[in-house]
Amino acid sequence: MSPARELHLGVNVLSDGMHPAAWRHPAADPLWFTDPAYWIDLAKTAERGTLDALFLADSPSLFQKPNEPLGAPPLALDPIVLLSTLASVTTRLGLIGTVSTSFEEPYNVARRFASLDHLSRGRVAWNVVTSSDPYAWNNFGRAGEAAGQPGRHQRYRRAAEFVDVVRALWDSWDDDAVLADKATGAFGRIGSVNTIDHRGEYFAVDGPLTLPRSPQGHPVLFQAGGSAGGLDLAARYADGVFAAQASLPDAVRYADDLRARTLAHGRPRDAVRIMPGLSFVLGSTEEEAQRRNRELNELSGDGRLAHLAGQLSVDVSELKWDEPLPAWLLDGAESAGGSQGARDIVVNLARREHLTVRQLLDRVITWHRLVVGSPERLADAIEEWFVAGAVDGFNLMPDVFPSGLELFVDHVVPILRDRGLFRREYTHTTLRGHLGLPRVPDRRGDLAKSALLSG
Repeated sequence: MSPARELHLGVNVLSDGMHPAAWRHPAADPLWFTDPAYWIDLAKTAERGTLDALFLADSPSLFQKPNEPLGAPPLALDPIVLLSTLASVTTRLGLIGTVSTSFEEPYNVARRFASLDHLSRGRVAWNVVTSSDPYAWNNFGRAGEAAGQPGRHQRYRRAAEFVDVVRALWDSWDDDAVLADKATGAFGRIGSVNTIDHRGEYFAVDGPLTLPRSPQGHPVLFQAGGSAGGLDLAARYADGVFAAQASLPDAVRYADDLRARTLAHGRPRDAVRIMPGLSFVLGSTEEEAQRRNRELNELSGDGRLAHLAGQLSVDVSELKWDEPLPAWLLDGAESAGGSQGARDIVVNLARREHLTVRQLLDRVITWHRLVVGSPERLADAIEEWFVAGAVDGFNLMPDVFPSGLELFVDHVVPILRDRGLFRREYTHTTLRGHLGLPRVPDRRGDLAKSALLSG
């Protein structure tokens, strides 16, 4: 292992925790998901552990038909609004927010993330996703349309153009555009703030943006898809990927594929930080962790089965605890909706190891690798994949908040530090710095200066 290589750790906060029964745990409060004190406490705990970032997923729908009872607290708060609050109470922690290209306009997204990058002094990332949730589409003017939502290929084509426009807007001010010269009255340098004049298949955007380039040049770009379209989008644009991986062989294959695609796009092979989700149930001993896991599973009952059915986009009646997944899924057929790439991870694991549904749910939660055990066991699991080169780190997904994150920070982080895998203190002030990524250069300004010199 290269001594220059550093483990990266984020925390993915999903309401009360990753386990479907997290909100029912005795230590949890089901109403925390709208309580600012709860979120502030989590952010400060993550920063105390010198984690790279706090990651927020998002859903602009409740993932269900009207009048169906809610089975858990929703992803209720807008990520940008919440991250604005957390930026004001932290100083080093990175802040990653999910916004879908399917329902937004590039100008609004470019402006919001650039604004937050300025206000946080360079700690912000946009997690780029496309959306296949039909209920979300019905919330954005598509209800009742016969054509329905666009197919996967069209969604990714739109996303690629969307990111192109956003990046061009972030570059519409040169680094030296602001003069702010009180004596002459010149605020901006002539020729340093320009339109982008984009005309494409999906968007027509003039620009420029309303504010200067942000501290990181561009906010960091994450991508969360695991399908071929998502992989190609990540290889072309992303600084990091939040992937779903359930086994080391799959993780190695994914990393090799992504790095080959990244090279093919003319970027360095290691340009993208690979940080899959890692769900865990932690105890001071193996016995304590197993007991905590059993208690959560008992609280959930058949809720885990329904949760898996929702993630696989199948009817819950098709899943039986002690039987394999439905034959049509194991044979590779696509189901409607959801993430095909993430679904493939679970199906491939079940097929390869001949797992029943019960055995599968002992290995993964929501597509992501599950580790149940002591701090040493969890540190071993992290180190194994990192040393194998399959990952650059993980997005942590504790079973229950805040206790799961507190246990990790207080008991796993010290082990990782003692093994020389993880930082003892922050050495950078920006998220790009934490991730070992350079500031994005002023491409438009550099091109203009080169033209002047050559002329």
